[in-house]
Amino acid sequence: MGVSAWLSIDGLGLTEGGTCIIDSATLALSAQRSVVLGPNGAGKSTLLRLIHGLLHPSSGRLAWPERLSQAMVFQRPIMLRTTALENVEYGLKLQGHAAPERRRRAAGALARVGLEPIAGRPARLLSGGEQQRVALARAWALEPQLLILDEPTASLDPASSREVERIIGEIAAAGTRILMTTHNLGQARRMADEVVFMDRGRVLEQTAVNDFFSLPQCDAAQRFLKEEMP
Repeated sequence: MGVSAWLSIDGLGLTEGGTCIIDSATLALSAQRSVVLGPNGAGKSTLLRLIHGLLHPSSGRLAWPERLSQAMVFQRPIMLRTTALENVEYGLKLQGHAAPERRRRAAGALARVGLEPIAGRPARLLSGGEQQRVALARAWALEPQLLILDEPTASLDPASSREVERIIGEIAAAGTRILMTTHNLGQARRMADEVVFMDRGRVLEQTAVNDFFSLPQCDAAQRFLKEEMP
């Protein structure tokens, strides 16, 4: 018996200025960790923003059997002009948590991402890798059922990327569903349960990660792997 989908997307489209950006995307997401792959301009980031509600589709629909609480982390996170700890507290404040509860949960989240010693430092003065870990802590503190990540390690050095991968893995192990994009195929193999492949705004393939990397079904995915694999 198959696992039921936590999100079904039917004929989702987005057109802006006469240009079709997402073209009738249809898929059902049921895996714990889904990674969206595809060449530049495929529409990966746009699809994630549509799912998170940052953009409104021109056509089609998203069906949530059970509405999931969500958080999203971007490639270049926005840091407030406050400390690392206060950045993490901010989302909890928006949710209406009292100050003692905000402080407790924020401190715990920073500890889980290994940044407790620098909780009082200005967030905007942290390194890129540290800022991304603050952003992950800010999202994790909210205890989302779905975490959406748009190229979370694209601008990071290898050591910072490994640390971010570790944190995402722990978030997933705690039960949060992960939906992310990446240009790093090694990262996709390590982190995905399934791969969604896009090209030119269309979803062309959705398959288990090992099947995708061993024998992708569509020609575009085969070309993509041939060009991108070292």
